[in-house]
Amino acid sequence: MLKLRKLLSRLPDVIIRGSKEIEITGISANSKTIAPGNLFIAKKGMTVDGALYISEAVNAGATAVLTDLYNPFLPSSVTQLIHPNILDIESEIAAQYFECPSKELFLIGVTGTNGKTTTTFLIRHLLGSSMHPCGLIGTVEWALGHKIQPATQTTPDVITNHRLLKEMLHGGCKTAVMEVSSHALDQGRVKGLDFNTAIFTNLTQDHLDYHGTMEHYAASKARLFTSLSASSLAILNMDDPAWEIMKEHSCARIITYGITSKAQLRAEDIVLSVSGTRFTLCYQGEKHPFFSPLIGTYNIYNILAAVAAALSYGLSIEDVQSTLSTFTKVPGRLEKIYNSKGFSIFVDYAHTDDALENVLKTLNELKKGRLILVFGCGGDRDRGKRPKMGKVATALADLTMITSDNPRNEDPSAIIEEIKSGCNDSSRYIVEVDRKLAIERAILLAQPEDILLIAGKGHERYQILGSRQVLFDDREVAYQAACSLI
Repeated sequence: MLKLRKLLSRLPDVIIRGSKEIEITGISANSKTIAPGNLFIAKKGMTVDGALYISEAVNAGATAVLTDLYNPFLPSSVTQLIHPNILDIESEIAAQYFECPSKELFLIGVTGTNGKTTTTFLIRHLLGSSMHPCGLIGTVEWALGHKIQPATQTTPDVITNHRLLKEMLHGGCKTAVMEVSSHALDQGRVKGLDFNTAIFTNLTQDHLDYHGTMEHYAASKARLFTSLSASSLAILNMDDPAWEIMKEHSCARIITYGITSKAQLRAEDIVLSVSGTRFTLCYQGEKHPFFSPLIGTYNIYNILAAVAAALSYGLSIEDVQSTLSTFTKVPGRLEKIYNSKGFSIFVDYAHTDDALENVLKTLNELKKGRLILVFGCGGDRDRGKRPKMGKVATALADLTMITSDNPRNEDPSAIIEEIKSGCNDSSRYIVEVDRKLAIERAILLAQPEDILLIAGKGHERYQILGSRQVLFDDREVAYQAACSLI
């Protein structure tokens, strides 16, 4: 609990109507989670105005309300806090209530189109220990010390972020890493967080349904680097042209990584196999052999970013080499599904043309038989990438099963038609709208030494049909289908 007076001590512009001596037991911008004694933040969202839910919040026990206009109909027992721009002060209120947890943690933010999840998992593995685990906020899960819970979104709202970081401190964390999405940066969800290090992975087409243009998309990513102080560190993928945009927007120290560029951390002598990846790390004039069980050239970029973060935190090259070799997998990221029929099944989250191309190229280098692909595209999302993904699929896979992903409110067949418009060879794909049937058919078609990739949903345990979420896990469906083979 915290006195309202103390909560507002750094916000002199807030007009207070009512008592500021009340005890605030919690803060929330969701009226459905309000508990007695809470402060309700009635902000405007993308589609809903929180002011419409003030009465519901008060009925649930809110004793204070932050709003942009005075409401004469509220009970006098409810303190009204009035400010014209709620989004500007929400982060300050959250930081004050949770006692600025980001300032007590070594906090690393990772942004980019692809690679965020794998990079954050790698960093958690490298920086964590049994005594002091590394916290994590990301697409798959939230790790709050030794407590793990499924994630509800890649980057939560600003209040939740501060709460999770506070829980990490209570859980013994000294370090934390989080995925920072472009939506979160554009909407101010990480505003007020004190990042020690920020990492840029890459920038390729995605989320244009929200951003409109690649320029706006890049500018949103760059906000993470604008927020860094001069004593902070920016770790940038020099092989991606957009690294210069991130560099221009930051006053922080810069460390670069890459494979083809003259980066400060560079990988060479790369050897790929089904058992993992070997390469030589060139850093500060020295060369160091590295091995990771992760496969694929694109994963080397994720590894380099994580290694740069670990070295900047103070770990030795020897410790990083040893710890990296024990990192096995990220859920739904080129995750291998067991079967005894002589072919390989992988499930991956690749849902952009660039990510799909990277995974398919990797598997093509490893295959001995055919490469079979099952994929679709999400509904109510960037339509421009659909034909591009179709083109990549039919160019790099020997056989593609085009199916549904999360169609949401779109007609799955219409989405598939847009994918097909980019396919170059109609003999290289089959359409099966039902995702479960598509996976089962692909497994029936697979022969010994073939590789089957099921792409798009990765770790997700549901499928979104209209406004409904139904239980659906690519990994479970594939495993059961493989087990049912005679």
